[in-house]
Amino acid sequence: MTESTRPPPMAPTPLALASTLPSYLYLDTDVLEREKERVFGRTWQLVARGDELARVGDFVPATILDEPIVITRGLDGELRGFYNVCRHRAGQVALSRGNRKSLQCRYHGWTYGLDGCLRAAPEMDGTEGFRKEDFGLLPIRVEAWGPFVFANLDAGAAPLLEVMGSIPAEVARAGYEVTDMRLVERRDYVIECNWKVYVDNYLEGYHLPIAHPGLFKEVDYDAYQVETFRYYSKQHAPIRDLKPGEELGRDRRYMRSADGEEDALYYWLFPNTMFNIYQDNMSSNVILPLSHDRTLTIFEWFFAEPGTGAGWESMQQTIAFSDEIQQEDIVLCEQVQRGLRSKAYDTGRFSAKRENGVHHFQSLVREFLGE
Repeated sequence: MTESTRPPPMAPTPLALASTLPSYLYLDTDVLEREKERVFGRTWQLVARGDELARVGDFVPATILDEPIVITRGLDGELRGFYNVCRHRAGQVALSRGNRKSLQCRYHGWTYGLDGCLRAAPEMDGTEGFRKEDFGLLPIRVEAWGPFVFANLDAGAAPLLEVMGSIPAEVARAGYEVTDMRLVERRDYVIECNWKVYVDNYLEGYHLPIAHPGLFKEVDYDAYQVETFRYYSKQHAPIRDLKPGEELGRDRRYMRSADGEEDALYYWLFPNTMFNIYQDNMSSNVILPLSHDRTLTIFEWFFAEPGTGAGWESMQQTIAFSDEIQQEDIVLCEQVQRGLRSKAYDTGRFSAKRENGVHHFQSLVREFLGE
């Protein structure tokens, strides 16, 4: 994400005057092709975890939509990223996660160091003007925060931490040790909707009273707030005060800590990454378009102290509650996608009180697409 690679942004229409994105932006296949280049190709994408790249020699293949990439932990300990494409005839140099001193294309045996340099190219003698130093793997930007590794195809991208703004500092100040959290479970959900429908849904609490009765009873809806920044937003839903004895059976994510701290932090990073951070656990959500009307949502749950016995049961309760909310959201998002196809709908209006997060996201989509 870099200002030099895009036209200067136009000021978005103020929330109270704005209309939602027109339905064609959720329905046209051509729009998704533009998004691949202008949105996903220019933003930081969550592609791996730090524990997968902890040792020298570790490498992890991944994709940013249609682009194959590989992340390596070099022999010098440096984290690097490359297009996972051999410079000979476009084979892939990493087919699965592993640990080696080099990467070798399984087509003709061209071999690359974990620093991307071409080390061996069999039987290329006699090829005029060929120099190995000219045919290294093409690099991409790679940076990390906590247990998360991000990649960016834009060579001029602003640093990840600059894009994340105050997120790392706020998380640290609140006492959440995200670096110490360990992956416990991953679940993939395929949803029959455009990826933006899912993001729209995540970025507002307006639907909680109707669609999420279990979650609604846990939070103080009247105090629910969404704060927006340049490339991210933050949601805050304070815990509802309970009557004596009412805490029995409450999901542990919504328990007050000993010092009275009750906040959970919900961050969204443009365009498709979410972090839900609690006192002793967190989850990440990555939203990936499979087509213009089909989306993969990847949930991963991390805990500071993965437990056994009662601790394990508590973790499973947390995951089950998240899954319950996700299933409710899937129903909503698939209904919305069907409605977007109707000739009765083109665009709508925002709730100025409740949908500033959605307006912020949609304004960024317009900016990146040049709409």
